[in-house]
Amino acid sequence: MSGAMGEEEIDLYGLLNVAKDATQDQIKRAYRQAALKYHPDKAPVDQREESEIKFKEVSRAYEILSDDQKRHLYDAHGMAAFDPSRGGGGFGGPEVDLNDILSQMFGFNMGGPGGPGGPGGPKRPRRGPDEEQEYKVTLEELYKGKTVKFAANKQVVCGQCKGSGGKEKAKPASCERCKGNGMVEAIRQIGPGMMRRETVLCDHCQGAGQVYKEKDRCKKCKGKRTTQEKKVLEIYIPRGSMQGERIVLEGEADQYPDQIPGDIVFTLVEEHHDTFSRLGNDLSAELTVTLAEALSGFSRVVLKHLDGRGIHIERPRGKILRPGDCLKIPGEGMPMKRGEAKGDLYLLVTVEFPEDGWMKDDASYEALQKMLPPPPAPIEAEMVDEVDYEDGADIEQMGENSDDPRFGNEWEDEDEDEGQAQCQTQ
Repeated sequence: MSGAMGEEEIDLYGLLNVAKDATQDQIKRAYRQAALKYHPDKAPVDQREESEIKFKEVSRAYEILSDDQKRHLYDAHGMAAFDPSRGGGGFGGPEVDLNDILSQMFGFNMGGPGGPGGPGGPKRPRRGPDEEQEYKVTLEELYKGKTVKFAANKQVVCGQCKGSGGKEKAKPASCERCKGNGMVEAIRQIGPGMMRRETVLCDHCQGAGQVYKEKDRCKKCKGKRTTQEKKVLEIYIPRGSMQGERIVLEGEADQYPDQIPGDIVFTLVEEHHDTFSRLGNDLSAELTVTLAEALSGFSRVVLKHLDGRGIHIERPRGKILRPGDCLKIPGEGMPMKRGEAKGDLYLLVTVEFPEDGWMKDDASYEALQKMLPPPPAPIEAEMVDEVDYEDGADIEQMGENSDDPRFGNEWEDEDEDEGQAQCQTQ
């Protein structure tokens, strides 16, 4: 989105269909109309991708034009003011100086000779730091997509003093602590008996390089140049999004004077699901059947999908299901972000056996034995011992009382591909 808008000049006022002198109320109404018109959830399937791009464009336009500082930068310099590849505005050419490096390290605009705000230096906007946080989403939300609105407390440039920190016509004095540079040297301990000298932000002027007398300070921000405000933000999580994907709200991070605000970046964290597991665009779930169903077939709804639909399977008689079998249902996995295609759903078979003593009389056991296949032929041996055994043994205990170096290691199977469950297409 930002790359596309940075490569060519786009008329943000035109995107929202408002005049350049439009009021904030007019911009807000125009954005609401455009957002409803282009919201991906309301678009036909064949137009969803185009609507998503347009929705992001009008949202970006509103983010800039609804903020007085960003709007002023846009009116003065166009989209170049928001293009990091052009120095956050490109004013002053591609030169790199110490002030640029310090700005990137500390996220503040440094004053002083040769730097922005200092005498003779190019006055160019810089980009503030991004704010990153995790956002937990359920598998259902990733399957269907989600729009989230939330109220955020954010730091904004003081609207009364426009970020100067002083009253109108008041003149600041150079900060005595940093000598107008906005930075001071400090000693930091990095280990036992180890100290390091480093350059840090001046805590007296907050990096401005200049201060106002108490009587000249802005009444609203008390000379701090910024204030706190609550703003309603919205993020759109497209259906089919994956763990680790980033949702970016461009320019919505905390504001600092003489800077272009950074982004708020949400990293999606997929929550555990009780029924489904996900890998890429495919899903898997456990299919539990009774012994009778495994032997004689069934026709029923076997699970409820992430969108609430029941998934019905018909298993014909004569096709026995065994523990560990795998069925594949094409096209019932996660939706892909582009188009209408979906991944596959894999069902891993578990067979429920009856409880001990479920048949009460000998006649029932004899009838069951006659219905089932006969046992294997007897094993011939010259000597036969009749032994006792224990139920519920743990194979992991095998060899634990010996010095065999193989104890505790995983079993090695030379033919790894043989004997594994193969999924059948349902």
